[in-house]
Amino acid sequence: MSDHLQGKTVIITGAGGGFGKVIAEMCAAQGAHIVGVDINADGLAAVVEGIVAAGGSAVAHVADVTDMDQMRGAAATAVERFGAIDVIVNNAGVMPLAFFADHERAWEKWHKAIDINIKGVVNGISAVYDQMIAQGRGQVVNIASIYGNGGFEGSGVYSATKAAVTMLSDSLRIEAKGKIKVTTVKPTGVAGTNLASWIVNDRAIRGIVGQRAASYREHVTELMQGTLPAELTDVDSVKYWLITPEDLARAVVHVIDQPWGISLSDVTVRASGEDYLY
Repeated sequence: MSDHLQGKTVIITGAGGGFGKVIAEMCAAQGAHIVGVDINADGLAAVVEGIVAAGGSAVAHVADVTDMDQMRGAAATAVERFGAIDVIVNNAGVMPLAFFADHERAWEKWHKAIDINIKGVVNGISAVYDQMIAQGRGQVVNIASIYGNGGFEGSGVYSATKAAVTMLSDSLRIEAKGKIKVTTVKPTGVAGTNLASWIVNDRAIRGIVGQRAASYREHVTELMQGTLPAELTDVDSVKYWLITPEDLARAVVHVIDQPWGISLSDVTVRASGEDYLY
């Protein structure tokens, strides 16, 4: 552990729960000032109150990432409260897995996913860009997904949104060389993030597990029943099966907790023994 997070101002979208909550808590514990952004006012308030109660520095800004003016407001809050914007973690996202045959019941969630997963990242970058350029330094961390590595059965729209996140990251990295560091984080399956609540068709998960579908179903059943073998739940085992929000958050904190001259640009976080293929 180093001290490169100490005193940094970090904006985190989707900070009101799930993965964003854990990132916010971990960054705050290492001395960062947190600007939590979420559309869920109650959840966000609880996270910020918890950080402050633990001796950390945090402020809540309720905003919808799909609204450019609201994201500009979040950036303004960071500057007014802490004097700078060192990092933004564009974490807010949804996962509406569905087959194209499901279009009648999926299209509304697909459209929302395009707004949140793509427009939300564009808005986050745009909201902080001028401030970071003026400072002469900054970092954008975009949460993509292994689903964005290609088009998969059952995840066409979701995969497209996450591929777009990678393209946005790559373009920003080229344009802002020497002033803004850009990191793309690609997680595999993660338990406990509430992403599953957006799945339209549960069978759509099969595209990312392919020939491991039988093993995946077996392990999911054991997970739900609380009977997963110990070696699959032991993070020190090479058979560790499913990363947690804490595992993923540690990776995000690690890419932020670097000297300004070091940029960890592309990171895939996966369990060594998982059933996901990409």
